Amino acid sequence: MLSETMPKVWSKNGERMKVAVTSSTKSIDSAIDERFARCNFFVIIDTDSMEYEFFSNEAIASSSGAGVKAAQELIDKKVEAVITGNIGPNAFDVLNKAGIKIFKASGSIKEAIENFKEGKLKEMDMANVGRHRGMR
Repeated sequence: MLSETMPKVWSKNGERMKVAVTSSTKSIDSAIDERFARCNFFVIIDTDSMEYEFFSNEAIASSSGAGVKAAQELIDKKVEAVITGNIGPNAFDVLNKAGIKIFKASGSIKEAIENFKEGKLKEMDMANVGRHRGMR
C-alpha cells in the first residue's frame, strides 16, 4: 500500500481503475520516466487496493513504432489511465482511441498516484512531443 491516509479513490464510474505509470526503475519511489515509448518499465497500480506490478517495456528496443507498441501493450493489460511526462502523437492517438485517459506528471510515482487520486493531475488532450524516427 502506498499510504494509509490516502483520500477516496479517483475512479471511473465509482469503480477501481488500473493506472499505468512510466518508470525508469522497479521502485514505487522512483521518478516518473519522462519518456512514454522509451521508458524502462511500466508500473500498473490498482487504485482501489493500491497493489502494483512492474513490467519491462518491450517496445524500448524497437527501431520504430515504439509508441504504438507500448500503447498496445497497455491496452492489452486493460489499463484505463496512463501517467507519464511526455507522449508522442502515435502513442497518444492509439491510447485515446482505446478510451484510455492520459495524464501529465513529474516527480515520484508515489506522488503522482497521490495527486491522481486527489484529482490534481492535468489530463492531456494532445501529444506533447513530436514524431520520432528510429531509436534515439
